[in-house]
Amino acid sequence: MAYIRAADREEQIVAAAVQVLSTVGVAGTTLRAVATQAGIPLGTLHYVFPSKDQMLRAVIARLIEDVVDEIATVLGSAVDVEQGLAFAIRHGLTTLWTELVSGHTNLQIMQYELVTYALRTPGQESLARWQYERYASVVAEWCQRAAQNSGETCAVPFGRLARVALASVDGLILQYVCDANESRSREDLDTTIDMIIAMAGIRSP
Repeated sequence: MAYIRAADREEQIVAAAVQVLSTVGVAGTTLRAVATQAGIPLGTLHYVFPSKDQMLRAVIARLIEDVVDEIATVLGSAVDVEQGLAFAIRHGLTTLWTELVSGHTNLQIMQYELVTYALRTPGQESLARWQYERYASVVAEWCQRAAQNSGETCAVPFGRLARVALASVDGLILQYVCDANESRSREDLDTTIDMIIAMAGIRSP
């Protein structure tokens, strides 16, 4: 049997855990189910992750970085930040919804479950806080870059703008996973974007 590095084995298990979690949720996920999905003996999984809590912690940490990378990639490639902050907000959030939310209800539900799990599990609460801090940081840096490149100013701090935008879109996502009405969700997203741009109070040079 070919030797597999510990880091590669962990990657394999985390990827399998994401597949199981997105299908049956946190409560239905077992180490045995993940081992089966990964195609490895249960004993091998136990060697890498002795408990479900340890495995879920690794999954949450990996998902945070993956989602942060996805957000940064989508926002960075979706818009030309030199066209100004309002343009960046509108096209960036619209593209974000199209690529990461629409049609991905199982993934979004899993992420909500994992946030709740982290908040309710002693010693893992910081993961939930870190997750939203990372998300907000990426959005704030992107908004600031868009404004600076076009010489614009924003009426509120970029950190606050990012947190409000994140909270608003997060609420829309939760409604979407409860009732995946595409046309209504797009209309609500457009209205939310208008509100975020109005709050920004963007001033041209």
